[in-house]
Amino acid sequence: MRVFELSLIFLICIITSGCSDLLTEAPKPNDVFDAPLDGLSPAQTRAHVAGDEAFGELFTPQTGLGPIFNQTSCESCHPGEGRAHPSTNLRRFGKMTATGFDYMIDRGGPQLQDRSIPGYPAEKLPADITGLSERGGPIVVGLGFIEAIPDQNILQNEDPNDANGDGISGRPNFVLPPKYLEPGADKISREGKYLGRFGRKATAINLLQQTASAYINDIGITNEFEPIELFNPILGNRVGDNVADPEVSTETINNVVIYLQTLRAPQRRNVDNANVRQGEQIFTQIGCASCHIPEIQTGASAIAPLAFQKAPLYSDLLLHDMGPELTDNYPEGEASGPEWRTTPLWGLGIVENLLGGKPFYLHDGRTSDLSQAVLLHGGEAATVRSRFANLGANDKTALLAFLKSL
Repeated sequence: MRVFELSLIFLICIITSGCSDLLTEAPKPNDVFDAPLDGLSPAQTRAHVAGDEAFGELFTPQTGLGPIFNQTSCESCHPGEGRAHPSTNLRRFGKMTATGFDYMIDRGGPQLQDRSIPGYPAEKLPADITGLSERGGPIVVGLGFIEAIPDQNILQNEDPNDANGDGISGRPNFVLPPKYLEPGADKISREGKYLGRFGRKATAINLLQQTASAYINDIGITNEFEPIELFNPILGNRVGDNVADPEVSTETINNVVIYLQTLRAPQRRNVDNANVRQGEQIFTQIGCASCHIPEIQTGASAIAPLAFQKAPLYSDLLLHDMGPELTDNYPEGEASGPEWRTTPLWGLGIVENLLGGKPFYLHDGRTSDLSQAVLLHGGEAATVRSRFANLGANDKTALLAFLKSL
């Protein structure tokens, strides 16, 4: 009888309280990253779904993981397609010599693979490095828009010698393409190098390069494009994981590429809020928009929803000297130690949704305080930083509200 009474009470509670008090509501579309573009063809949608599955695949030693690696899946560095927790940061290292920067390939460089399969030694940082670059996985949505931006639309904002005298001297990173990459005729070349636009220092030309490189360097998974197995140099020879190479198919790589291309860009929130609108004006007035350009136009694309769109990425995709606070003393391509590609700000306001409610900002996630992240900007951003620091409390609050709306 007691069980019946309790059951009846519970049923009455359900009826009187309503479903909304008991069931978890689905998140709003502008509170999540993982969503496809509208307007994809059926074939593109199928490839997107297949790429989504591959992006989340968890590799094991039996399926080719390692033998040395950093993470076991793409999603480990980009949970929910958002940015990574600092505990998963990657580290690249090297040292400066009399003849230039040594990426220490013979000692495991340029990237430290700090994990390994059972019975195999993980790498350790050499003691004599002079450059160490620690980086967290960025959000991976909206990348198709970035790839679809014509080179000239990025290069029109370069100002390497600060010709206009505004203290901002953004410059592109032109990099040598890997052997498998054939940049199209529409790509601009300078001395055999092509414009990089992906990665913290803009060293990847397109998403195929970014994807193939991540599979081998972050997970230790060989593929047609990057077929050479990683190994720990302390063993004295190329001992691998005894899994036949390539360890992932070309079709899988291509599906992941189109998946990344067809993830929609982050959506704004609170755009009509008066505080947010005020903050947007201050963002431009104090000079943030000089590097974090609100939008860049895309060009032609075989993926129709990406073609000729205004991409609201809040970045110029160029390199800028960010000063001593953010320098890593690690050059890449034409990027020097203190130079970083302007990080797109879209999605900034929801990064914490996939990190247990706590955001992490900057390339290495060193702070959860958005004001502190701004104040760590030096170099070319030093004047803007001072203007931010001198804002009144209301204006500063409005600016931060705008940033959180992105």
